[in-house]
Order: sequence, then C-alpha cells, then structure tokens
Amino acid sequence: MPSQKALVRRPSPRLAEGLVTHIEREQVDVELALRQWEEYVEALRTHGWETVEVEEADDCPDSVFVEDTVVMFRNVAVITRPGAESRRAETAGVEEAVARLGCSVNWVWEPGTLDGGDVLKVGDTIYVGRGGRTNAAGVQQLRAAFEPLGARVVAVPVSKVLHLKSAVTALPDGTVIGHIPKVDTPSLYPRFLPVPEESGGHVVLLGGGKLLMAASAPKTAELLGDLGFEPVLVDIGEFEKLEGCVTCLSVRLRGLYA
Repeated sequence: MPSQKALVRRPSPRLAEGLVTHIEREQVDVELALRQWEEYVEALRTHGWETVEVEEADDCPDSVFVEDTVVMFRNVAVITRPGAESRRAETAGVEEAVARLGCSVNWVWEPGTLDGGDVLKVGDTIYVGRGGRTNAAGVQQLRAAFEPLGARVVAVPVSKVLHLKSAVTALPDGTVIGHIPKVDTPSLYPRFLPVPEESGGHVVLLGGGKLLMAASAPKTAELLGDLGFEPVLVDIGEFEKLEGCVTCLSVRLRGLYA
C-alpha cells in the first residue's frame, strides 16, 4: 500500500549557531526549540504521517532544516548541493535515509548549488527559486532529473527572502499563497492569494484539507479557515529566528510503497 512518510531530523545542540541572512540574529533557546520540534513531529504523526528520523548531525547547526538537503518527485530523490558550503555535510545522512526507503537517488554536482527550500511543487509544475542559495546550474540539473518524469521546471526570482518557500507555498487546489512584501513577482503564478502575515505564506499539506501552519500567523489561519481549510497550528518560534518555517522541518514523501 502507498504510504505517507516524512523525513525529520532532530535539532543539533549547536542550533543557535545557525545561519541568518535576511533578518537580525536573535538568541535561540535550544531546549525550547527541541520541545517545539517534538510538537511539530507529533502533529505530523497525529495527521497520518509516519515520521522517519534522519541520523542526527550534531556538528551541523542548520541540520534540522532537512528540507534543504533533498528534493523529491514521485519516487526519485535529488540530493542537493546546498548553497552555503557549511551545510554540505548535512546531505550524507539524508541520502542514506531516502535510499533505505527505496527511492531512486540522483545528485546535484559542482558547479550547481540547490537548496530544497527553493523548490515548490504544484502538481507536476516545479517552481525553483533562483537566488542566494540556488544557482542556474542547480536549476538545470534539477530540470534534467525531473523533466523526463513529466515535471515542468520553472525558475523564478528570489531576492527578498532566504528561499522561495520562505515567500510562497501552495494550497491543495494549487493556489499559491504569500505575503506580498516578500514575493518577488506574484504574477508568475497562475493563481495567487495574498495573505496578511509573512509566516502565513508557509503551509504543509497534511491531507484532507488540513494545513500545518505556524502559530505566528493567526490572521492567515482565520482566512484559510474561512475558505474551508482546516489549519493545524504549531509554535516554531525558535526556528523562525533562524529563517525557518513549517516546510523546512520535514520532507514529505507521498505515495511510496511500504
């Protein structure tokens, strides 16, 4: 039977040393972050996702943001080459995890750089943010891996936030959502819905109209609830201090066979 699995990775004890690029550094409470991570993982499990823990990477402060290390399309995994050199050691454990799950594995090679947070899938269309962490060669290599499988890869600019998915994600019907001041070109998306809070632009589709969202976006949660969706709120405040969002903390693998 097809299953829903989510890769997650326990925060490093060095989490507070994580990179920040577009915001001012704030002090991170690592113990509180661990509790928030555990509640995030429990929310996934409660809503039908089997969580698979990637081996911890204690020497990699940003390793909890597991989404950046791999991009999935169907049962094919592309192991990324993160744009920040300090994050490249994170990929080995993720590669082992997806291989154990039976995924076909590809890689991004030098000179390409690609962060998974720059990749937004809407049906068979894959938007790739071209910005600080992902370069043109990385986009080309992703296109070479996924277009033979039926995907359409579309590069879009990212200049106002760290990653594309720091600006926009998509609802179950394919409508792209985001906070206008953080979105480079909303008109690039066939359907775009502006939301009132920056963190409101980040949703994880749990299935059945349920949307995992940050508790820091109550107005957006109300808006999406009025549209017939069911927001599931989690507090990820310590990760938001490191430019993290709900999508960053897991890699969702749909339709794999157990």
